[in-house]
Amino acid sequence: MHDIRNFSLEAVAESDFEQLLALRIEAMRESLERIGRFDPDRARERFRGSFSPQHTRRIAVAGKHVGFVAVRPVDGDLLLDHLYIRPGFQGRGIGTAVLERIFEEADERGLPIRVGALKGSDSNRFYARHGFRKVAEEEWDIRYVRDCER
Repeated sequence: MHDIRNFSLEAVAESDFEQLLALRIEAMRESLERIGRFDPDRARERFRGSFSPQHTRRIAVAGKHVGFVAVRPVDGDLLLDHLYIRPGFQGRGIGTAVLERIFEEADERGLPIRVGALKGSDSNRFYARHGFRKVAEEEWDIRYVRDCER
């Protein structure tokens, strides 16, 4: 197993869309199937609607692409729009390490971070464990915020 502290965040381009979409579907499939909402066409449409290469970074560990993260400014806050780790690499602390880097960047800018998580997804426990507090619940998602620690 690789030392997760040695991860890197790499820029992506529009041409990476299909590869990132496949990773997102792979990472979310189990949670979506659990609630009867798995639909590759809807997944493509939703990701296409929010994909912003300039705000997205690929997560690499020892040169292997294991996930991606997207953080973009929205209404004076930062929106953690996507944080996906390939299933075979989940549970190794990579998501936590990436999230800590995002926290540092947000705190340097003095901005809170907002995130939404699919109801029934393990990501809800992940975000709560890392200091996000629930601010809203919708039909399919739960919304969280992490205040700036500056």
